[in-house]
Amino acid sequence: MLAATTTAAKALARNASANHRMALPAVGAVRNLNVHEYISMEIMNDYKIATPAGYVAETPEDAENIFTEKLNTPGAPTKDAVIKAQVLSGGRGLGTFKNGFKGGVHMVTKEGQAQDYAQAMLGEELVTKQAPNGIICNKVFLMERVYMRREMYLSILMDRASQGPLMVASPHGGTSIEDVAASNPDVIFTEPIDITKGLQLDQCKRMAGNLGLEEGSKSFDNTVTLMNNLYDMFLKCDCTQVEVNPLAETPEGDVLVCDAKVNFDGNAEFRQADIFERRDYSQEDPREVEAAKYDLNYIGLDGNIGCMVNGAGLAMSTMDIIQLKGGSPANFLDVGGGANEQQVQKAFELLNSDDNVKAILVNIFGGIMRCDVIANGIINAAKEIGIQKPIVIRLQGTNVEQAKTLIEGCGFRMILADDLEEAATKAVGVADIAAQAEKINVGVKFDGLGI
Repeated sequence: MLAATTTAAKALARNASANHRMALPAVGAVRNLNVHEYISMEIMNDYKIATPAGYVAETPEDAENIFTEKLNTPGAPTKDAVIKAQVLSGGRGLGTFKNGFKGGVHMVTKEGQAQDYAQAMLGEELVTKQAPNGIICNKVFLMERVYMRREMYLSILMDRASQGPLMVASPHGGTSIEDVAASNPDVIFTEPIDITKGLQLDQCKRMAGNLGLEEGSKSFDNTVTLMNNLYDMFLKCDCTQVEVNPLAETPEGDVLVCDAKVNFDGNAEFRQADIFERRDYSQEDPREVEAAKYDLNYIGLDGNIGCMVNGAGLAMSTMDIIQLKGGSPANFLDVGGGANEQQVQKAFELLNSDDNVKAILVNIFGGIMRCDVIANGIINAAKEIGIQKPIVIRLQGTNVEQAKTLIEGCGFRMILADDLEEAATKAVGVADIAAQAEKINVGVKFDGLGI
């Protein structure tokens, strides 16, 4: 079971070496593609990286057929298999489906089990530590059981500190790598890779030795070959992370990837079209998917004040001051410096349609982004869908006076503020009033707003 995540791998590397300390990316700075385990395995096979035999199923009947006809031979002794829920979340094995079925990873040892397990998983939402609200399972992956002599951890990821790829490994695989990094950082090993020279043979041998493999053995040589193939895939597929947990050594000396998490650089979509076509939108926040269609940087949060801001730094500052005033932001939404009225309208619609949002705070500093464009986008959205939530607007910069004139004459009542502190105070205040009224089922109406 893959216990580590992107964050885990980075935390692991940070604990491993002060000389190669890693920096976490800024919120919203990079959006990477994450694919299902079975897709990761298929791509690895294309790069001659050994994995157990496995097949994906979308129905209980398909799952049973895979177990009896593909992973087993009729009439021969039954071989065990593993069935895994295909959801983009770590901690599947310890998760619970909303129908009460426990665990997203199970051993299949006899006929009928694959169908029963698939029946309990498919079409249901799996709740994990990473996905507390649940995430839909539309496919299951059946894989032959591997009897392992050793479980190891191996990953390659982009490291800001060393300004290039970093290989991270540990002989303690098959478990939560975060826990290993916290309890025993001495068993975490790193190798910075010079991207102009590539992964060197001595680096692979040194890392294989760190994994506890004996030089000259079959498993040692196979691991060195796997590392080279993994790095080849990392580069050619524009990966930002390839994480294997566990990397298994068998009694015969074979080395297999038994579980993997692979992320791809979103900026490389134009040259990795085949991979990006396999993106599973059902695993993503539908608000983020819709925002991406309009080139909006949106990340859903759990507060009740919707934020529309231009610039990531200003967005972070806006969320901070909302927290400082006792409120909680419902999202990170950066419309950018070159947004047009259509994008602004779509951003407003996203906030207005979110049931968790009780008030909207618009904070725009007009440099490249003109304040009148923002005003027109909000007004157009209000005309099309109406205003169901109180809006607090703070505008400064290019064409601010024209924007204020547009807002004041639009026929909709919006709350204007001269500075961010005032805007945040008002937004927190009206959101709190709306939330409290909703709790006790009492209608409240702000001047000019139908709530």
